Amino acid sequence: MSTSTKPKAKEKPTTERITGAEAVVRCLIAEGVDVMFGYPGGAIMPVYDELYKYQKDIHHVLVRHEQGATHMAQGFARASGRVGVALATSGPGATNLITGVADAMIDSTPMVCITGQVPKHLLGSDAFQETDVMGISIPVSKWGFQITDASEIPEVFAKAFYVAKAGRPGPVVIDITKNAQFGEFDFSYEKCTSISTYVPRPILDEAKLKEAAELINNAKKPYILFGQGVILSEAEAELKALVEKTGIPSAWTIMGLSAMDTDHPLNVGMLGMHGNYGPNVNINECDVMIAIGMRFDDRVTGNLEKFAKQAKVIHIEIDRAEIDKNVKTDVAIHGDAKEAMATLLPMLNENKHESWLQEFKDCDKVEFEKVIDAECNPTTDEMTMGETIKELNKITGGNAIIVTDVGQHQMVACRYADFRQTKSNITSGGLGTMGFGLPAAIGAKLGAPERDVICVVGDGGIQMTIEELGVILQTDVHVKILLLNNEFLGMVRQWQQLFFDKRYASTEMVNPNFQLIAEAYSIKCNKIDQRKDLVGALTEMMETDGAYLLEVMVGKENNVFPMVPAGAAVADIKLEP
Repeated sequence: MSTSTKPKAKEKPTTERITGAEAVVRCLIAEGVDVMFGYPGGAIMPVYDELYKYQKDIHHVLVRHEQGATHMAQGFARASGRVGVALATSGPGATNLITGVADAMIDSTPMVCITGQVPKHLLGSDAFQETDVMGISIPVSKWGFQITDASEIPEVFAKAFYVAKAGRPGPVVIDITKNAQFGEFDFSYEKCTSISTYVPRPILDEAKLKEAAELINNAKKPYILFGQGVILSEAEAELKALVEKTGIPSAWTIMGLSAMDTDHPLNVGMLGMHGNYGPNVNINECDVMIAIGMRFDDRVTGNLEKFAKQAKVIHIEIDRAEIDKNVKTDVAIHGDAKEAMATLLPMLNENKHESWLQEFKDCDKVEFEKVIDAECNPTTDEMTMGETIKELNKITGGNAIIVTDVGQHQMVACRYADFRQTKSNITSGGLGTMGFGLPAAIGAKLGAPERDVICVVGDGGIQMTIEELGVILQTDVHVKILLLNNEFLGMVRQWQQLFFDKRYASTEMVNPNFQLIAEAYSIKCNKIDQRKDLVGALTEMMETDGAYLLEVMVGKENNVFPMVPAGAAVADIKLEP
């Protein structure tokens, strides 16, 4: 005689009658949020009133501008691997978030942005501080929802955190009307683990993996190009194992930097507009290219008509929309980078490609003689950005998180900084947002408090979000700020010099006294313009307990080379003007 037990009916979660505003805070706590970034205002005030009651559970960082909140949330997410959270009021508060939302979207950063909204009955009436947040944000976000009733809050928040992190990560926007914040309902919360219409992790096609393995095993000049997808899928160990087993030279996109130790013998450098000579020249020499977790943007490919046309292309990518979008593939592996590489690895033969690797080393010698030696070991009186970064490497040992703004200093830092740990390079890669650096560094330090965080920034970018020094003053965030000052909007000036006959239109900067500004925010600071002071100043910055701003005056008209001119093939990279 057999017996069977009926499965127990799923118990209904216990409920508690609370306001929508309190439900917002309780949802955040249930999702493990303990740090968030925001700025209060009328339409979000009920939520802030509840946050006041939950200060022991959530550290709310009061930013000085809502754009700063999004960049801090981005830095937090990129350094910690968790979802960053930003909070703002309606109208201008909400619209000030949009640049950071767009930045997070193109750079695949998991973020939840919460905005207040006018009461439901005023929607569409042009009420005070009303904007169509959904209409504005949908084109630049992964998902969004406007909550008009308190009872919608738990389900929407659960879905938002799931969508932000699952598959290819991205930003989610939740707009909450004021009446929904005041309204009461029976609250319960259940995390979202799946959505029937969304498959974030595709099932791997084993036949495609076998095709890829055959191409790789038979290749004479294989080439790996890896992007941030390796970091987002936590596939650093799988990448290292694959590279070492096959002996394939491997280059990175700017967003993939730090997924592999920069000193690894098979790490050949950066591909793209200001990348290394070998990776750019040899992309048109390889016979098989394996692209992992990257999207073939124009700064990587240059002229698509001349990009790796001779190569068989294998593309491992979790976002189906990126496959065949820019570069046509021969073998498309739609799936998670970690899972794909782990499954592919046993199918690959052990190999060494010593003569092929030597071609990269030969290019390195040329680049060193024509570019790197002059940049990092200059004989002129003017200090360079490159030598500053190289001296910084000696102090950090490559173990710091480097957060860059956008411009010449960004390219120099990515070219010359050493990285020994993953999640160590934080930059605005896709949108190229000036002003990203300082707030993102604050967020990164709060996301990884045990690590040194250095904000490398130019005199142009820092002034776009310089008000966030107030967060350092109020919150005591121990960020190191390395200001490389060339008194120009350097990257634009470089283009004006090379392509517009030195017509420096609106690029020379008349700057304030950054030392007085730092002192006004009680931040220790120093300024140097002599090479003899560089090592001591960098050492003092890193050894000082607390935040520190070091301003280094560098050559006004120094350029970043190598460089792929706009519209040129990456193999046509220039080593000098």
